[in-house]
Amino acid sequence: MGGGVGGHAPGVSLGVEEEFLLVDPGSGECVGHAEDVLERAGPHRWRASGGSFHTELLGSQVEAVTGVCHDLAGLRAQLRYGRARLAEAARARGTLLVAAGTPVLGGRPPPAARGERFAAIVSAYGDVVEDYQACGCHVHVGVPDREAAVAVVNHLRPWLPVLVALAANSPFDRGRPTRYAARRMMEMARFPGAGVPPWSASAADYDARVAALVESGALVDGAMTFWLARPSPRWPTVEVRAGDAAATADEAVLQAALVRGLVAAALADLAAGREAPRVDGQVCAAALWNAARHGLDGAMVDPVSHRAVPARRLLDGLVARAAPALEEAGDLDTVSRLVEGVRRAGTGADRQRRAARRGGPRAVVDMLVRQTESGDLDTDLEAGLGAGSDAGPDVAGGPAEGAGEPPDETPGEKPGVWDAGERVPEPDAP
Repeated sequence: MGGGVGGHAPGVSLGVEEEFLLVDPGSGECVGHAEDVLERAGPHRWRASGGSFHTELLGSQVEAVTGVCHDLAGLRAQLRYGRARLAEAARARGTLLVAAGTPVLGGRPPPAARGERFAAIVSAYGDVVEDYQACGCHVHVGVPDREAAVAVVNHLRPWLPVLVALAANSPFDRGRPTRYAARRMMEMARFPGAGVPPWSASAADYDARVAALVESGALVDGAMTFWLARPSPRWPTVEVRAGDAAATADEAVLQAALVRGLVAAALADLAAGREAPRVDGQVCAAALWNAARHGLDGAMVDPVSHRAVPARRLLDGLVARAAPALEEAGDLDTVSRLVEGVRRAGTGADRQRRAARRGGPRAVVDMLVRQTESGDLDTDLEAGLGAGSDAGPDVAGGPAEGAGEPPDETPGEKPGVWDAGERVPEPDAP
């Protein structure tokens, strides 16, 4: 996922890892059929550039990884393809694919995925991971080198809680409404070193901190950290893991675009000699808790000013921070429409709660299945993502025909989130 990066250069490489849950069509509970589903899914259309399907920690989780992308249209095509392929494979196995940060309904904890590393993780953390079915949306953005990656992470620290609030999609915990918009953050807090990463003076400083955690036994190895942003241990990228699993492909595109814009803004600051502010770790932790608790509908501690600010105002600030890079890449209009879509339809957590009020937890699962497979936050936004794609040919050399198409829909039924029952006015800012 690497690539040349400089200042606000458009076309900076990016990729997304999406984690999903597998649920039983009858009960709506998670089921451990990951290996069967992945076998049916087969190879990824973009495997030549890094696209793949994987197991995750538990047998109820599967992951779709895009190949290297350079524009949002190409990224969206790969995201939709990955969802469609896994959803089709899941249905063939008698299960359903769901994009949510935590399971909506309960059920017996699924077994851990096979493999020595997964076994080591279970051994190290015990019952903390026995039912850890949290799923996220991980964004990789190319950077010039590891020193740049660590410096960029420093610049990202104040913005990570805002990304969490925007992507909140886990208000339920195994059948229980939690009153948190992003319950996944509370699940991750069980682990050592979770949350906003510490400020690091250099790559050597960062690596020494990770090495100490590994030596103490707090981490299984150097590739395992729980921070929401980090230099990737495998690729020449910065990896941001702030967002819950995105309910729709459009929301995954939004998270990726904003992260890429923030990375470009950080690189521009570094090129101008502007070091990241050393915002207080405890204030960052408080902002992260605010984001997890309220999503976009409450106040949040601004890590820079140490003042309570409406989360939606901080989101405006984040978009403004990323705007120069977004405009140069030709993405600003698309991002603006997607942000407005979330403001009008609500976050994934908002939509889950409305579905539950209408039909209980099972209605939430049904809605999530539709959203996962449809990919659209608003079909009107497709015009902003349709041209200039780098989706490219498939690996056999033919056109990537239908790569972004969802599975067949029921005639006359329009999946997604923009029905009249799910529209809500934007709440008054506190």
